[in-house]
Amino acid sequence: MWRLPRALCVQAARTSKLPGPWSRPAAFMSTLLINQPQYAWLKELGLREENEGVYNGSWGGRGEVITTYCPANNEPIARVRQASVADYEDTVKKAREAWKIWADIPAPKRGEIVRQIGDALREKIQVLGSLVSLEMGKILVEGVGEVQEYVDICDYAVGLSRMIGGPILPSERPGHALIEQWNPVGLVGIITAFNFPVAVYGWNNAIALICGNVCLWKGAPTTSLISVAVTKIIAKVLEDNKLPGAICSLTCGGADIGTAMAKDERVNLLSFTGSTQVGKQVALMVQERFGRSLLELGGNNAIIANVLYGPLHTKQAVSMFLGAVEEAKKEGGTVVYGGKVMDRPGNYVEPTIVTGLGHDASIAHTETFAPILYVFKFKNEEEVFAWNNEVKQGLSSSIFTKDLGRIFRWLGPKGSDCGIVNVNIPTSGAEIGGAFGGEKHTGGGRESGSDAWKQYMRRSTCTINYSKDLPLAQGIKFQ
Repeated sequence: MWRLPRALCVQAARTSKLPGPWSRPAAFMSTLLINQPQYAWLKELGLREENEGVYNGSWGGRGEVITTYCPANNEPIARVRQASVADYEDTVKKAREAWKIWADIPAPKRGEIVRQIGDALREKIQVLGSLVSLEMGKILVEGVGEVQEYVDICDYAVGLSRMIGGPILPSERPGHALIEQWNPVGLVGIITAFNFPVAVYGWNNAIALICGNVCLWKGAPTTSLISVAVTKIIAKVLEDNKLPGAICSLTCGGADIGTAMAKDERVNLLSFTGSTQVGKQVALMVQERFGRSLLELGGNNAIIANVLYGPLHTKQAVSMFLGAVEEAKKEGGTVVYGGKVMDRPGNYVEPTIVTGLGHDASIAHTETFAPILYVFKFKNEEEVFAWNNEVKQGLSSSIFTKDLGRIFRWLGPKGSDCGIVNVNIPTSGAEIGGAFGGEKHTGGGRESGSDAWKQYMRRSTCTINYSKDLPLAQGIKFQ
């Protein structure tokens, strides 16, 4: 699975301020893919020509209308009316009110709701996966796989809902109990990127829900239809259980909504997936208010890119690909394969292999978000381990070897400094049972499995005195 770029707001969607579909010429509306017979399946997801991009128990939206495009042919699919800042304010208020109800529901009962969300996604897995392929550009099997990842994390979260909690610790004082109490943080803001428009939201949403939080989602503008379709599936589950829809709110939008979330003290945790450049800005805005952030930023994985892949997401991404190829040549690299845009509709480029660069070439240290593989020759293990670690990103890495000693050195303190360290498998793909995330400029956040649930909760250390005395810790006595 080839990982594409992450960004807070990709400006590939054209905007309009027309008040509604009725003011657009019929001929223009007929050019939308959603109106063509071969794409009639989009309506199975509740999508139409123009879709409301705000959900907080009811659907709406008073912001700009954007058109999303299919990367395979650059044809318009449908339109989404984004959130205005006023919509955002209304949604945050409703989400926080919904939290008062959700937090009182026992964790295993919350898990039951998440189980139903997983089942609802299962029922739509093929059609939703097809939408991921159509709007994001992944090959179909990966689009379906992304939805499956959300289903899997729902299953995981159901079991976790009966297991989260802290230990009972031995107290040094007689007649005392020392315990850890974990409680939900409250409102979790989730900003996702176009490269994983379903799975990353699922990782955050399923775990945050069973921990007792409510969620506010802002997906990438260029994959707004996916955000709307997923939210419609979740909304029905909540409505069928007579729960406030604002438990899983949606505000489609651009940088204005993302900035509002980062600066908003009412957002108790902000999970951001995007570029390192934008992630730095988000981290500073959240830190300025002493808020919590969970950052999953740029990668730059030190191994292979599969040759089975779809188009790049936007025309801008194609330009970035061409720019990277030219920069590699300027820095002394030789393109031994690929390096060109394919002569066909859509944003297709050739898989590209570049040799002859120095390990410290700036282009090799840059995450280009394109199928470019830089090949380096190394002399020994120590040297190549150092090359792996010298880049600023630290998401994923892998080594292929049958040498047991090398395997454990690679996993050890002088081995890879990435958050994901693999042996004899590619760097792409991750099972939901382990924590997903990276080190250094990748942000340090962890999502999905292991103990990532702790990031969605606040911890209290509680001492309970059930004796008749009032002893102090460390044996201190005031004489």
